[in-house]
Amino acid sequence: MSANRAVWGRVRSRLRAFPEQLAACGGQAAAYGRCVQASTAPGGSLSKDLCAREFKALRSCFVAAAKKTLDGG
Repeated sequence: MSANRAVWGRVRSRLRAFPEQLAACGGQAAAYGRCVQASTAPGGSLSKDLCAREFKALRSCFVAAAKKTLDGG
């Protein structure tokens, strides 16, 4: 049972750090959101990989922010 608590403790700490990580990646999140919004607007056509470049930039930013959070910096 204690192993289960340890797992949930790690999950909770990661979830608590998420808002800070999201704030660090605001520009990338906004760019991805604009791309998806434009693709789903009337006359738009959302398809796989249409916003891949923006998503890749957002994901890279999240990874970097998560590493900073886990490293304590």
